[in-house]
Amino acid sequence: MLALVKKPRIEISLQGDDVAGLLAWIRKKYDVEVLSVGETDESIPVEETAFWKEMEKNRVGNLLAGARLKAGLTQTELAKKVGIRQNMISDYEHGRRTYSHDMARRLSTVLEVREEQLQYRSHRSENDPPVK
Repeated sequence: MLALVKKPRIEISLQGDDVAGLLAWIRKKYDVEVLSVGETDESIPVEETAFWKEMEKNRVGNLLAGARLKAGLTQTELAKKVGIRQNMISDYEHGRRTYSHDMARRLSTVLEVREEQLQYRSHRSENDPPVK
């Protein structure tokens, strides 16, 4: 069985004895979506899951939020260090607004991550190495 815990976002594969019992226990605390049921060896590529598609829609915003949290900064603290308003950071993270190549550079400097990680695909040159 392949299941998705919606918040926090965790994709899990359950196999073995009492899968139903384990799933019932998880459902007591989390909202769970079952992606496939059965005892097959078939797997679903993560790229085909609703979770992946939702995350990919706002890839840069999710990476920005993750880098900010890893740096231990609030949106307000990051905004102050970059020289913009907090609501702009929120808009970037939620995909309501995109930012420029220059802003990607400023954010990456403050967050101490590679600039390429915070760039939108359209900002990358064909000659740039792929981001891993």
